[in-house]
Amino acid sequence: MRDGDRAMDAIMVTITLEDVLSRYWGYTSFRPLQRDAMEAILSRRDSLVVLPTGGGKSICFQAPALVGGGVGLVVSPLISLMKDQVDTLVANGIQAACYNSALSADAKTATAAGIREGRYALVYVSPERLAGEGSDSFLSLFGGPSDGAQGRPMSFVAIDEAHCISQWGHDFRPEYRQLGALRARFPGVSLHAFTATATARVRRDIMSQLALRDPLELVGSFDRPNLVYRVLPRASLKRQLQDVLARHRGQAGIIYCTSRREVDALAAWLADSGIRARPYHAGLEDADRHRHQDAFLNEDADVVVATVAFGMGIDRSDVRFVVHAGAPQSLEHYQQESGRAGRDGLEAECVLIYSGADFLKWRVMLERSGELTDARRALLRDMERYAAGVGCRHRHLVSYFGDDYSRVECGACDYCLGELESVGDAIVVARKILSCVARVGQRFGAAHVANVLCGSESEQVSARGHDRLTTFGLLRAAPVAEVRGYIEQLTAEALLRQTDEPYPVLALTEDGVALLKDASSRPGLALARQKRPTTDRLPARSRVETESWQDVDRDLFERLRGVRLQIARDRGVPPYVIFHDTTLRELARLKPTSLSALRGVYGIGARKAEQLGDAFVQEIRAHVEER
Repeated sequence: MRDGDRAMDAIMVTITLEDVLSRYWGYTSFRPLQRDAMEAILSRRDSLVVLPTGGGKSICFQAPALVGGGVGLVVSPLISLMKDQVDTLVANGIQAACYNSALSADAKTATAAGIREGRYALVYVSPERLAGEGSDSFLSLFGGPSDGAQGRPMSFVAIDEAHCISQWGHDFRPEYRQLGALRARFPGVSLHAFTATATARVRRDIMSQLALRDPLELVGSFDRPNLVYRVLPRASLKRQLQDVLARHRGQAGIIYCTSRREVDALAAWLADSGIRARPYHAGLEDADRHRHQDAFLNEDADVVVATVAFGMGIDRSDVRFVVHAGAPQSLEHYQQESGRAGRDGLEAECVLIYSGADFLKWRVMLERSGELTDARRALLRDMERYAAGVGCRHRHLVSYFGDDYSRVECGACDYCLGELESVGDAIVVARKILSCVARVGQRFGAAHVANVLCGSESEQVSARGHDRLTTFGLLRAAPVAEVRGYIEQLTAEALLRQTDEPYPVLALTEDGVALLKDASSRPGLALARQKRPTTDRLPARSRVETESWQDVDRDLFERLRGVRLQIARDRGVPPYVIFHDTTLRELARLKPTSLSALRGVYGIGARKAEQLGDAFVQEIRAHVEER
């Protein structure tokens, strides 16, 4: 083929992809790396694509299936994720199906017939279906140029949540390892791995395990500029949660806990407080768990309190806050779990409420299960450094995943919003704490050391004679929770360590001893604290929150949410399948009063404009006339 012919083919593909984006999704342009990812599929070149949650990852393998002919096979780890994506595709006018264990016998027969007859452009399936018993009969449903079958030939395989294939990833699933056999079974079919979270080591492992051939590797920015990150040392958890909930009244949120007991207790407390909350964890009956999940997706519940099993791939795009009531075991986990907020690209808040005991708990749990390797210890230390760190949260996360962060200030974290303040005499404060740890014999935990430093008159302090120590009351001007925060920061800085015991105690490290002996041994040491409360002080508004509501008629936005909810209930689908909040805000900003004007709005494709447009146009007209 001549170079000119190749160029013309590339132009045709680009035009066709853009037409598909506009017709089915209502988008007028590609997001970063999307075009490259789609063209890799169309050119049958293997690829590994890493795009952040909310970065338009799924459309990278959905759109090419409508252009290249054949059928795209999508491997997805969860039934709920398959259903979400298939519901959305069908609502957009795209023939898609999932084939999984949740289907009835009749539904399986009908879906199999549809695959055999070439009815679908996309078919979603679990890794177990491809690797386990019955995989041969399932794969035989797909036609090919030489087997005489009626069905469309398989044009590509997209493996979603591909980090599950790597033992170095944060969510390793052994069944994913068997997907490498697809290469031998379908040597002419390209393989494409997609994930939102993967360090360089995980990416190398994915490519190796899948035996990708000369893959195109596309790694997007790990930054989520619409997310506002905050970190709070755990004090009164319920009060801290109340502060977050007060900023998000009536909005969707997820609260993660590290134990089922805490999930149940917090969900009950929230419900008693008048908040539509549901618990979600593996200890619930399947029917209850599915009912709670559906209530959240269908906007019959606002908050889900969950263990970390919840929400992998859940596409409720309007989650406005995610709270971790306890630190997760790695920054990979944190990035993925907090990343379930703001998938629509609009502002959302991610709050980590932690204590040093969280990391000890993880170490004990991993040790009991035989999983406390050096690599897992390193992941815990990285998470601890983030929690206790002093600096821009966005920069910390982006740098961790090997990317550069160019902004001087993000305008979207507690540090850059000025909610933290540096301790001016950090070295002096640090040496007082280290001295106290030494004077109590390195035999007590953080809570006791903080009480001594704050001059507590508790029996535990006086009974041990610690009220007579020279370090007693040295930091009495600071609240105990603030001093605990300093101790966490010194632990993250490796000046202190916590012992791995049922009742952990603080001990000095070699660097801690050096600083105690010589104040100049640790230049540049920084400590930070939450700003002390003042009357009615609220967190600063982030840059993204200000920008995303600019020129939006909020009353109209709420009215359009009501229209969306009614249509969704009539159709038996979650509201986000109808339109995302991004589209509703655009409607409330532009106020189109005709179908022709509506068709130009972001996120409204031709099919949805035709089927749903009248209801939204009528509501907008009524609102405009009333004003």
